[in-house]
Amino acid sequence: INKCPHEADGQFYSVQVGDSTFTVLKRYQQLRAIGSGAQGIVCSALDTVLSIPVAVKKLCRPFQNQTHAKRAYRELVLLKCVNHKNIIRLINVFTPQKSLEEFQDLYLVMELMDASLCQVIHMDLDHERMSYLLYQILCGIRHLHSAGIIHRDLKPSNIVVKSDCTLKILDFGLARTACTNFMMTPYVVTRYYRAPEVILGMKYKENVDLWSVGCIMAEMISHKVLFPGKDYIDQWNKVIEILGTPSIEFMNRLMETVRNYVMNKPQYPGVSFAELFPDWAFPSESEHDKLKTCQARDLLSKMLVIDPECRISVEEALHHPYIHVWYDPGEADAPPPQISDKQLEEREHTIEQWKGGILCPLEAQSNTTLQLLGFFDDLCVSFTTNYTSRDLLCSFLAFSLQWSQAMVSTAVNAYLQHYVDLCGFF
Repeated sequence: INKCPHEADGQFYSVQVGDSTFTVLKRYQQLRAIGSGAQGIVCSALDTVLSIPVAVKKLCRPFQNQTHAKRAYRELVLLKCVNHKNIIRLINVFTPQKSLEEFQDLYLVMELMDASLCQVIHMDLDHERMSYLLYQILCGIRHLHSAGIIHRDLKPSNIVVKSDCTLKILDFGLARTACTNFMMTPYVVTRYYRAPEVILGMKYKENVDLWSVGCIMAEMISHKVLFPGKDYIDQWNKVIEILGTPSIEFMNRLMETVRNYVMNKPQYPGVSFAELFPDWAFPSESEHDKLKTCQARDLLSKMLVIDPECRISVEEALHHPYIHVWYDPGEADAPPPQISDKQLEEREHTIEQWKGGILCPLEAQSNTTLQLLGFFDDLCVSFTTNYTSRDLLCSFLAFSLQWSQAMVSTAVNAYLQHYVDLCGFF
Protein backbone atom coordinates (compact mmCIF):
# COMPACT_ATOMS: atom_id res chain seq x y z
CA ILE A 1 0.00 0.00 0.00
CA ASN A 2 1.15 3.52 -0.65
CA LYS A 3 3.05 4.60 2.49
CA CYS A 4 2.49 8.12 1.17
CA PRO A 5 4.80 10.54 -0.64
CA HIS A 6 7.10 12.82 1.38
CA GLU A 7 6.54 10.87 4.60
CA ALA A 8 8.73 8.18 6.03
CA ASP A 9 7.37 4.92 7.38
CA GLY A 10 5.85 5.34 10.81
CA GLN A 11 4.52 8.83 10.18
CA PHE A 12 1.05 7.97 11.43
CA TYR A 13 -1.05 9.11 14.34
CA SER A 14 -4.26 7.79 15.86
CA VAL A 15 -7.46 9.64 16.62
CA GLN A 16 -10.72 8.35 18.06
CA VAL A 17 -13.72 8.84 15.77
CA GLY A 18 -16.85 7.69 17.54
CA ASP A 19 -16.32 4.04 18.37
CA SER A 20 -13.57 3.64 15.80
CA THR A 21 -9.87 4.49 15.87
CA PHE A 22 -8.45 6.12 12.74
CA THR A 23 -4.69 5.62 12.31
CA VAL A 24 -3.80 7.93 9.46
CA LEU A 25 -0.83 9.62 7.86
CA LYS A 26 0.13 12.87 9.54
CA ARG A 27 -0.59 14.77 6.34
CA TYR A 28 -4.30 14.28 7.12
CA GLN A 29 -5.32 16.63 9.92
CA GLN A 30 -8.54 17.92 11.48
CA LEU A 31 -10.47 14.66 11.10
CA ARG A 32 -14.19 14.95 11.68
CA ALA A 33 -16.79 12.20 11.22
CA ILE A 34 -19.24 12.97 8.42
CA GLY A 35 -20.85 9.60 7.70
CA SER A 36 -20.96 5.90 8.42
CA GLY A 37 -22.57 2.77 7.07
CA ALA A 38 -22.09 -0.94 6.54
CA GLN A 39 -19.14 -0.31 4.22
CA GLY A 40 -17.16 1.96 6.53
CA ILE A 41 -16.74 5.26 8.35
CA VAL A 42 -15.95 8.52 6.56
CA CYS A 43 -14.20 11.59 7.97
CA SER A 44 -13.47 14.95 6.46
CA ALA A 45 -9.85 16.04 6.79
CA LEU A 46 -7.33 18.58 5.58
CA ASP A 47 -4.60 17.21 3.32
CA THR A 48 -1.67 19.37 4.45
CA VAL A 49 0.48 18.27 1.48
CA LEU A 50 -1.99 19.23 -1.24
CA SER A 51 -3.68 21.91 0.91
CA ILE A 52 -7.12 20.63 0.02
CA PRO A 53 -10.04 19.18 2.01
CA VAL A 54 -10.51 15.44 1.51
CA ALA A 55 -12.71 12.58 2.65
CA VAL A 56 -10.94 9.69 4.41
CA LYS A 57 -12.88 6.43 4.40
CA LYS A 58 -11.89 3.58 6.70
CA LEU A 59 -13.32 0.34 5.37
CA CYS A 60 -15.22 -1.59 8.00
CA ARG A 61 -13.42 -4.88 8.80
CA PRO A 62 -12.41 -5.39 5.15
CA PHE A 63 -10.78 -8.79 5.72
CA GLN A 64 -13.15 -10.46 8.17
CA ASN A 65 -14.10 -13.03 5.50
CA GLN A 66 -13.64 -13.76 1.80
CA THR A 67 -16.73 -11.78 0.79
CA HIS A 68 -15.55 -8.63 2.55
CA ALA A 69 -12.00 -9.05 1.23
CA LYS A 70 -13.24 -9.37 -2.35
CA ARG A 71 -15.52 -6.37 -1.80
CA ALA A 72 -12.57 -4.23 -0.64
CA TYR A 73 -10.51 -5.35 -3.63
CA ARG A 74 -13.41 -4.65 -5.99
CA GLU A 75 -14.00 -1.14 -4.66
CA LEU A 76 -10.33 -0.25 -5.01
CA VAL A 77 -10.04 -1.68 -8.54
CA LEU A 78 -13.15 0.15 -9.76
CA LEU A 79 -12.27 3.46 -8.10
CA LYS A 80 -8.85 3.34 -9.74
CA CYS A 81 -10.18 2.64 -13.22
CA VAL A 82 -13.07 5.13 -13.46
CA ASN A 83 -12.41 8.69 -14.55
CA HIS A 84 -15.57 10.75 -14.85
CA LYS A 85 -16.71 14.05 -13.38
CA ASN A 86 -19.78 12.39 -11.85
CA ILE A 87 -17.84 9.58 -10.16
CA ILE A 88 -15.93 10.27 -6.94
CA ARG A 89 -12.18 10.58 -7.50
CA LEU A 90 -9.74 8.43 -5.55
CA ILE A 91 -6.75 10.49 -4.36
CA ASN A 92 -4.78 8.10 -2.17
CA VAL A 93 -4.84 4.68 -0.51
CA PHE A 94 -2.87 3.67 2.58
CA THR A 95 -2.60 1.35 5.55
CA PRO A 96 -0.70 1.86 8.82
CA GLN A 97 0.41 -1.79 8.77
CA LYS A 98 3.80 -2.67 7.28
CA SER A 99 3.37 -6.28 6.14
CA LEU A 100 0.83 -8.64 4.63
CA GLU A 101 0.59 -10.50 7.94
CA GLU A 102 -0.30 -7.31 9.82
CA PHE A 103 -2.48 -5.84 7.07
CA GLN A 104 -5.98 -5.28 8.52
CA ASP A 105 -6.96 -1.65 7.91
CA LEU A 106 -7.55 0.01 4.56
CA TYR A 107 -8.10 3.75 4.10
CA LEU A 108 -9.33 5.40 0.91
CA VAL A 109 -8.79 9.13 0.44
CA MET A 110 -11.23 10.82 -1.92
CA GLU A 111 -12.32 14.30 -2.89
CA LEU A 112 -14.63 15.92 -0.34
CA MET A 113 -18.12 17.06 -1.26
CA ASP A 114 -20.51 19.25 0.73
CA ALA A 115 -23.37 16.86 1.51
CA SER A 116 -25.01 13.57 0.62
CA LEU A 117 -28.18 13.48 -1.42
CA CYS A 118 -29.97 12.44 1.79
CA GLN A 119 -29.64 16.03 2.95
CA VAL A 120 -30.78 17.49 -0.36
CA ILE A 121 -33.57 15.12 -1.27
CA HIS A 122 -36.02 16.60 1.25
CA MET A 123 -35.51 20.15 0.03
CA ASP A 124 -38.02 21.79 -2.28
CA LEU A 125 -36.08 21.45 -5.52
CA ASP A 126 -37.23 23.27 -8.64
CA HIS A 127 -37.37 21.45 -11.97
CA GLU A 128 -33.98 22.76 -13.09
CA ARG A 129 -32.15 21.45 -10.04
CA MET A 130 -33.99 18.15 -9.96
CA SER A 131 -33.45 17.58 -13.67
CA TYR A 132 -29.76 18.52 -13.45
CA LEU A 133 -29.12 16.25 -10.46
CA LEU A 134 -30.78 13.34 -12.26
CA TYR A 135 -28.79 14.09 -15.42
CA GLN A 136 -25.54 13.85 -13.50
CA ILE A 137 -26.56 10.57 -11.84
CA LEU A 138 -27.39 9.16 -15.26
CA CYS A 139 -24.08 10.37 -16.74
CA GLY A 140 -22.16 8.64 -13.96
CA ILE A 141 -24.17 5.44 -14.41
CA ARG A 142 -23.71 5.61 -18.19
CA HIS A 143 -19.94 5.76 -17.66
CA LEU A 144 -20.08 2.65 -15.48
CA HIS A 145 -22.44 0.77 -17.78
CA SER A 146 -20.23 1.51 -20.79
CA ALA A 147 -17.62 -0.74 -19.19
CA GLY A 148 -20.19 -3.33 -18.12
CA ILE A 149 -20.13 -2.17 -14.48
CA ILE A 150 -23.42 -2.29 -12.59
CA HIS A 151 -23.38 -0.19 -9.42
CA ARG A 152 -26.09 -2.23 -7.62
CA ASP A 153 -26.20 0.00 -4.53
CA LEU A 154 -27.54 3.34 -5.71
CA LYS A 155 -29.27 5.22 -2.92
CA PRO A 156 -29.25 8.81 -1.63
CA SER A 157 -26.45 8.14 0.88
CA ASN A 158 -24.18 6.89 -1.94
CA ILE A 159 -24.56 10.11 -3.92
CA VAL A 160 -22.81 13.31 -2.85
CA VAL A 161 -23.26 16.89 -3.97
CA LYS A 162 -21.70 20.33 -3.75
CA SER A 163 -23.46 23.61 -3.13
CA ASP A 164 -23.19 24.45 -6.84
CA CYS A 165 -25.39 21.39 -7.60
CA THR A 166 -22.55 19.26 -8.97
CA LEU A 167 -22.93 15.59 -8.09
CA LYS A 168 -20.81 12.44 -7.78
CA ILE A 169 -21.56 8.76 -7.21
CA LEU A 170 -19.54 6.81 -4.66
CA ASP A 171 -19.29 3.43 -2.87
CA PHE A 172 -18.37 0.63 -5.28
CA GLY A 173 -18.05 -2.21 -2.80
CA LEU A 174 -21.18 -3.85 -4.20
CA ALA A 175 -20.66 -2.91 -7.85
CA ARG A 176 -19.80 -5.67 -10.27
CA THR A 177 -19.17 -6.32 -13.94
CA ALA A 178 -22.24 -7.44 -15.84
CA CYS A 179 -22.58 -11.09 -16.73
CA THR A 180 -25.45 -12.94 -18.37
CA ASN A 181 -24.48 -16.57 -17.89
CA PHE A 182 -25.32 -16.94 -14.21
CA MET A 183 -27.72 -15.63 -11.63
CA MET A 184 -26.30 -12.68 -9.77
CA THR A 185 -26.31 -12.16 -6.03
CA PRO A 186 -29.94 -11.42 -5.08
CA TYR A 187 -29.54 -9.32 -1.92
CA VAL A 188 -27.25 -6.43 -2.62
CA VAL A 189 -28.80 -2.99 -2.64
CA THR A 190 -30.50 -1.23 0.27
CA ARG A 191 -34.00 -2.70 0.37
CA TYR A 192 -35.97 0.45 -0.42
CA TYR A 193 -34.16 0.96 -3.75
CA ARG A 194 -34.01 -2.72 -4.73
CA ALA A 195 -35.38 -3.60 -8.18
CA PRO A 196 -38.06 -6.31 -8.53
CA GLU A 197 -35.74 -8.65 -10.43
CA VAL A 198 -33.29 -8.47 -7.52
CA ILE A 199 -36.00 -9.11 -4.93
CA LEU A 200 -37.21 -12.14 -6.88
CA GLY A 201 -33.78 -13.65 -7.51
CA MET A 202 -33.82 -13.21 -11.30
CA LYS A 203 -30.91 -12.55 -13.59
CA TYR A 204 -30.45 -8.83 -13.96
CA LYS A 205 -28.68 -6.38 -16.20
CA GLU A 206 -27.56 -2.76 -16.25
CA ASN A 207 -31.01 -1.20 -16.04
CA VAL A 208 -31.36 -2.56 -12.51
CA ASP A 209 -29.69 0.76 -11.61
CA LEU A 210 -32.46 2.69 -13.39
CA TRP A 211 -35.04 1.34 -10.94
CA SER A 212 -32.95 2.76 -8.11
CA VAL A 213 -32.78 6.14 -9.89
CA GLY A 214 -36.57 6.05 -10.24
CA CYS A 215 -36.93 5.45 -6.50
CA ILE A 216 -34.56 8.35 -5.82
CA MET A 217 -36.50 10.64 -8.18
CA ALA A 218 -39.78 9.67 -6.51
CA GLU A 219 -38.25 10.59 -3.16
CA MET A 220 -37.14 13.97 -4.55
CA ILE A 221 -40.74 14.69 -5.51
CA SER A 222 -42.65 13.34 -2.51
CA HIS A 223 -39.93 13.73 0.18
CA LYS A 224 -40.57 10.19 1.39
CA VAL A 225 -39.44 6.67 0.50
CA LEU A 226 -41.71 5.19 -2.16
CA PHE A 227 -41.38 1.50 -1.21
CA PRO A 228 -40.49 1.30 2.53
CA GLY A 229 -40.55 -2.48 2.91
CA LYS A 230 -39.80 -4.06 6.28
CA ASP A 231 -38.27 -7.15 4.65
CA TYR A 232 -37.97 -8.50 1.11
CA ILE A 233 -41.50 -10.00 1.13
CA ASP A 234 -43.00 -6.74 2.38
CA GLN A 235 -40.88 -4.89 -0.18
CA TRP A 236 -42.42 -6.89 -3.03
CA ASN A 237 -45.90 -6.34 -1.62
CA LYS A 238 -45.31 -2.57 -1.49
CA VAL A 239 -44.19 -2.60 -5.14
CA ILE A 240 -47.19 -4.48 -6.54
CA GLU A 241 -49.71 -2.59 -4.37
CA ILE A 242 -48.53 0.64 -6.01
CA LEU A 243 -47.50 -0.45 -9.51
CA GLY A 244 -49.85 -3.39 -9.95
CA THR A 245 -49.39 -7.12 -10.48
CA PRO A 246 -46.92 -7.73 -13.34
CA SER A 247 -47.75 -9.49 -16.59
CA ILE A 248 -47.85 -13.25 -17.09
CA GLU A 249 -44.81 -12.90 -19.40
CA PHE A 250 -42.85 -11.56 -16.45
CA MET A 251 -44.17 -14.31 -14.17
CA ASN A 252 -43.07 -17.01 -16.60
CA ARG A 253 -39.45 -15.89 -16.29
CA LEU A 254 -39.41 -16.52 -12.54
CA MET A 255 -38.11 -19.65 -10.85
CA GLU A 256 -40.96 -22.05 -10.21
CA THR A 257 -41.03 -21.67 -6.43
CA VAL A 258 -40.92 -17.87 -6.69
CA ARG A 259 -43.55 -17.88 -9.45
CA ASN A 260 -45.91 -19.95 -7.33
CA TYR A 261 -45.55 -17.54 -4.43
CA VAL A 262 -46.01 -14.42 -6.59
CA MET A 263 -49.00 -15.79 -8.48
CA ASN A 264 -50.74 -16.73 -5.24
CA LYS A 265 -50.64 -13.13 -4.04
CA PRO A 266 -53.77 -10.97 -4.46
CA GLN A 267 -54.00 -9.26 -7.85
CA TYR A 268 -53.49 -5.50 -7.73
CA PRO A 269 -54.50 -3.09 -10.51
CA GLY A 270 -51.93 -0.52 -9.45
CA VAL A 271 -52.19 3.22 -9.04
CA SER A 272 -51.78 5.56 -12.01
CA PHE A 273 -48.74 7.82 -11.95
CA ALA A 274 -51.02 10.84 -12.29
CA GLU A 275 -52.72 9.79 -9.05
CA LEU A 276 -49.51 8.69 -7.38
CA PHE A 277 -47.69 11.92 -8.31
CA PRO A 278 -50.32 14.64 -8.90
CA ASP A 279 -49.35 18.02 -10.30
CA TRP A 280 -49.32 19.67 -6.88
CA ALA A 281 -46.57 17.29 -5.70
CA PHE A 282 -44.13 18.68 -8.26
CA PRO A 283 -42.33 22.02 -8.21
CA SER A 284 -43.85 24.91 -10.10
CA GLU A 285 -43.23 24.53 -13.79
CA SER A 286 -40.11 26.04 -15.23
CA GLU A 287 -40.09 28.79 -17.79
CA HIS A 288 -37.96 26.43 -19.84
CA ASP A 289 -40.55 24.79 -22.08
CA LYS A 290 -39.01 21.31 -21.83
CA LEU A 291 -38.92 21.09 -18.06
CA LYS A 292 -42.55 20.36 -17.35
CA THR A 293 -44.31 18.31 -14.72
CA CYS A 294 -45.76 15.99 -17.37
CA GLN A 295 -42.24 15.22 -18.63
CA ALA A 296 -40.94 14.53 -15.13
CA ARG A 297 -43.85 12.18 -14.47
CA ASP A 298 -43.31 10.44 -17.81
CA LEU A 299 -39.63 9.81 -17.05
CA LEU A 300 -40.53 8.44 -13.63
CA SER A 301 -43.11 6.09 -15.15
CA LYS A 302 -40.49 4.70 -17.55
CA MET A 303 -37.94 3.98 -14.82
CA LEU A 304 -40.35 2.49 -12.28
CA VAL A 305 -41.37 -0.48 -14.44
CA ILE A 306 -41.46 -3.89 -12.77
CA ASP A 307 -40.46 -5.82 -15.89
CA PRO A 308 -36.82 -4.93 -16.72
CA GLU A 309 -37.46 -5.86 -20.36
CA CYS A 310 -39.84 -2.89 -20.54
CA ARG A 311 -37.83 -0.51 -18.35
CA ILE A 312 -35.93 2.39 -19.85
CA SER A 313 -32.14 2.15 -20.33
CA VAL A 314 -29.67 4.77 -19.18
CA GLU A 315 -29.10 5.86 -22.79
CA GLU A 316 -32.83 6.31 -23.31
CA ALA A 317 -33.14 8.20 -20.03
CA LEU A 318 -30.37 10.60 -21.07
CA HIS A 319 -32.30 11.41 -24.25
CA HIS A 320 -35.62 11.88 -22.44
CA PRO A 321 -36.91 15.47 -22.81
CA TYR A 322 -36.77 16.05 -19.05
CA ILE A 323 -33.05 15.22 -19.02
CA HIS A 324 -31.78 15.94 -22.54
CA VAL A 325 -31.74 19.73 -22.04
CA TRP A 326 -28.41 19.25 -20.21
CA TYR A 327 -26.93 16.76 -22.68
CA ASP A 328 -23.21 17.14 -23.32
CA PRO A 329 -21.51 14.32 -25.29
CA GLY A 330 -18.31 14.81 -23.30
CA GLU A 331 -20.23 14.02 -20.11
CA ALA A 332 -22.80 11.51 -21.30
CA ASP A 333 -20.59 9.63 -23.78
CA ALA A 334 -17.21 9.80 -22.04
CA PRO A 335 -14.76 6.99 -23.00
CA PRO A 336 -15.45 3.86 -20.94
CA PRO A 337 -13.13 3.04 -18.05
CA GLN A 338 -10.56 0.33 -18.67
CA ILE A 339 -11.03 -2.34 -16.02
CA SER A 340 -7.65 -3.69 -14.94
CA ASP A 341 -9.08 -6.98 -13.66
CA LYS A 342 -11.74 -8.17 -16.10
CA GLN A 343 -12.05 -11.61 -14.48
CA LEU A 344 -12.68 -10.23 -11.00
CA GLU A 345 -16.18 -11.64 -10.55
CA GLU A 346 -15.29 -15.12 -11.79
CA ARG A 347 -12.31 -15.57 -9.49
CA GLU A 348 -12.37 -16.75 -5.91
CA HIS A 349 -9.39 -16.40 -3.58
CA THR A 350 -8.49 -16.80 0.04
CA ILE A 351 -8.51 -13.76 2.30
CA GLU A 352 -4.71 -13.62 2.18
CA GLN A 353 -4.73 -13.66 -1.62
CA TRP A 354 -7.23 -10.79 -1.79
CA LYS A 355 -5.12 -8.88 0.72
CA GLY A 356 -2.04 -9.45 -1.40
CA GLY A 357 -3.91 -8.26 -4.47
CA ILE A 358 -4.53 -4.96 -2.71
CA LEU A 359 -1.19 -4.55 -0.97
CA CYS A 360 1.43 -5.66 -3.48
CA PRO A 361 0.64 -3.54 -6.60
CA LEU A 362 0.57 -0.28 -4.64
CA GLU A 363 3.72 -1.13 -2.71
CA ALA A 364 5.50 -1.68 -6.01
CA GLN A 365 4.53 1.84 -7.07
CA SER A 366 5.65 3.61 -3.89
CA ASN A 367 9.27 4.25 -4.93
CA THR A 368 8.16 5.61 -8.32
CA THR A 369 5.62 7.81 -6.56
CA LEU A 370 8.24 9.34 -4.26
CA GLN A 371 10.68 10.03 -7.09
CA LEU A 372 8.07 11.57 -9.39
CA LEU A 373 6.52 13.80 -6.75
CA GLY A 374 9.93 15.10 -5.76
CA PHE A 375 10.57 15.94 -9.41
CA PHE A 376 7.19 17.68 -9.75
CA ASP A 377 7.89 19.71 -6.62
CA ASP A 378 11.18 20.95 -8.09
CA LEU A 379 9.45 21.93 -11.31
CA CYS A 380 6.67 23.80 -9.57
CA VAL A 381 9.11 25.67 -7.34
CA SER A 382 10.93 26.64 -10.53
CA PHE A 383 7.66 27.92 -11.98
CA THR A 384 7.02 30.16 -8.99
CA THR A 385 10.49 31.75 -9.27
CA ASN A 386 11.05 31.73 -13.02
CA TYR A 387 8.16 32.62 -15.30
CA THR A 388 10.02 31.46 -18.42
CA SER A 389 9.63 27.85 -17.30
CA ARG A 390 5.85 28.09 -17.52
CA ASP A 391 5.51 26.70 -21.05
CA LEU A 392 7.75 23.76 -20.23
CA LEU A 393 5.87 23.02 -17.02
CA CYS A 394 2.50 23.37 -18.72
CA SER A 395 3.43 20.91 -21.46
CA PHE A 396 5.02 18.54 -18.99
CA LEU A 397 2.01 18.54 -16.69
CA ALA A 398 -0.38 17.97 -19.59
CA PHE A 399 1.60 14.92 -20.70
CA SER A 400 2.29 13.63 -17.20
CA LEU A 401 -1.31 13.92 -16.04
CA GLN A 402 -2.49 11.78 -18.94
CA TRP A 403 0.32 9.28 -18.38
CA SER A 404 -0.14 9.04 -14.62
CA GLN A 405 -3.83 8.22 -14.93
CA ALA A 406 -2.92 5.01 -16.73
CA MET A 407 0.49 4.11 -15.31
CA VAL A 408 1.11 5.54 -11.86
CA SER A 409 -0.57 5.59 -8.48
CA THR A 410 -3.57 7.71 -7.61
CA ALA A 411 -1.32 9.85 -5.41
CA VAL A 412 0.74 11.00 -8.41
CA ASN A 413 -2.38 11.64 -10.43
CA ALA A 414 -3.97 13.68 -7.63
CA TYR A 415 -0.75 15.63 -7.09
CA LEU A 416 -0.54 16.54 -10.77
CA GLN A 417 -4.20 17.48 -10.89
CA HIS A 418 -3.66 19.70 -7.86
CA TYR A 419 -0.95 21.69 -9.66
CA VAL A 420 -3.01 21.89 -12.83
CA ASP A 421 -5.93 23.31 -10.83
CA LEU A 422 -3.71 25.56 -8.73
CA CYS A 423 -1.88 27.14 -11.66
CA GLY A 424 -4.91 27.30 -13.94
CA PHE A 425 -3.04 25.92 -16.91
CA PHE A 426 -5.93 24.53 -18.93
